[in-house]
Amino acid sequence: MAQESLRLVCPPVTHHDGRLPRQYTLEGQGAKKDISPPLEWYGVPDGTRSLALVVQDIDAPDPESPVVPWTHWVVANISPEIKGLPEGFSGAGGNANADSGVQEGINDWKQPGWRGPVPDSLGHRIQFRIYALDDVLSLGNKVTVDKVMEAIDGHVLGEAELTAVFMG
Repeated sequence: MAQESLRLVCPPVTHHDGRLPRQYTLEGQGAKKDISPPLEWYGVPDGTRSLALVVQDIDAPDPESPVVPWTHWVVANISPEIKGLPEGFSGAGGNANADSGVQEGINDWKQPGWRGPVPDSLGHRIQFRIYALDDVLSLGNKVTVDKVMEAIDGHVLGEAELTAVFMG
């Protein structure tokens, strides 16, 4: 029987017709604000030793060039036994998950963990990308998207993406 390919799902995005709900943004919704969204994945390839997650605004403007991805969240060394990250997983600077080996990285605001889109990025596409890897990454204490992307080169067994639109 053929193995299903890796899939990435964010139920709140699915329920909002592809839009990222406000509680996952910097603007927030009442007391709910800047909470990392729940993610689920299916079809992790055989031989996977860890997973890595990168979330970027792929429409982020940069004065030097028209579009440069802006990193909202990077997570490395997720066990292949884990089938998703619950809502609010981020927020402890990556250290709350030390026992499991999961490492949250520094986003482009130079902060650890998740930080959602800001009001001036309405209409931007937020791309969630998960990578199934044949190795556990050695990244040291300061995890960045550049370190992760360099470390996964040649180790990707499968990848999946999900794109949500930030409408505010």
